[in-house]
Amino acid sequence: MLKPIKTSKDHDNYLARAYELMQLDLKPNSKESDELEVLSILIEAYEKTKYPIESPNPIEAILFRIDQLGMSKSELSKLLGSRSRASEILKGKRKLSITMIRKLNQELGISAQTLIQDYEMVDG
Repeated sequence: MLKPIKTSKDHDNYLARAYELMQLDLKPNSKESDELEVLSILIEAYEKTKYPIESPNPIEAILFRIDQLGMSKSELSKLLGSRSRASEILKGKRKLSITMIRKLNQELGISAQTLIQDYEMVDG
């Protein structure tokens, strides 16, 4: 009988069992496929609480996304209004405005939750 994961040993055992099940040719809606689904849910819930992943800093998220898209910084400048404004933002000298956050969310698909996070400004 499956139960909540409470220890790292439980976690290891559930991971091992999930791996065993993934090696089989499971039929949809079979007892084993249902077991794998429940194991996956339990493993994910345990890992979210035990190993939380912090959202990236907004500037890191922007840089990562433009790199992913193969976008140039000049293209980002057009999106943010000007080259100097984009430069100030990427260097941490200027905060994102709500308009910029909306554009980055809509045009680049960066979550608004990530973009609204507070981050340290750079002096100078």
